[in-house]
Amino acid sequence: MKIDQQLISRLEQLTRLELTEAEKFRLEGDLNNILAMVERLQSLDTTGVEPLAYINDEGENTWREDEVQNQADREEALKNAPDRDEHYFRTLKVIDL
Repeated sequence: MKIDQQLISRLEQLTRLELTEAEKFRLEGDLNNILAMVERLQSLDTTGVEPLAYINDEGENTWREDEVQNQADREEALKNAPDRDEHYFRTLKVIDL
């Protein structure tokens, strides 16, 4: 597969980006380099190589108990808040329904 300016224009539309001509040419080169690297990786002989499931030798996660530690009390947590009411931080509305 070869990345060309037509594909870059299509990607630009799909992502709703406005790229300059220089950015388009740089992106084309970068994507072609990525594809070339993937093609080189696909040409490697992996016969006899087992898939890696875990990075460490233990083979599975070690879990710790989920315990509350070093918890600040409410007054200490709110002491430097720029805006608050009796019990909570006050913020600007972030969800517009």
